[in-house]
Amino acid sequence: MEPDELDVEAFTTAVEAFSRYFIRIPLLEVHSFTTLSVLDTLANADKPLRLTALARTEQVSQPGITQLVTRLEREDLVRRGPDPDDGRVVLVHITEAGRRIVRARHDDRARHLAPVLAALTAAERRALAEALPTIARLGEVGRAGMAG
Repeated sequence: MEPDELDVEAFTTAVEAFSRYFIRIPLLEVHSFTTLSVLDTLANADKPLRLTALARTEQVSQPGITQLVTRLEREDLVRRGPDPDDGRVVLVHITEAGRRIVRARHDDRARHLAPVLAALTAAERRALAEALPTIARLGEVGRAGMAG
């Protein structure tokens, strides 16, 4: 392996190990993983999403996402509306209440991560800090690849 190449297997193993911990951080907001994922997807989308796009992104069936969105709508976490360009299409928008849940989840995770990060050496924290732009870019490239 060339010095500038990344061991994809090792990277995958490291990401999976961290993800197992990260997705299970205890949260003050008590919602299902799927609910939190849908709210996060909507909060981070640059526009409201079609039900079909949401079903694909969340990897659930069309009836499943419709049922979940109906429940979230009753809880005032999302709202549905027509697509201004095509009245036959339903778009799902996150509400401010939904955004508050996403922010609370972020804050919960940051609070739990702070002591974990503090347990790392100064050199490890610097390495993570230096990698942050690349990690963020990796997320952008990955999302773009999933959308296309």
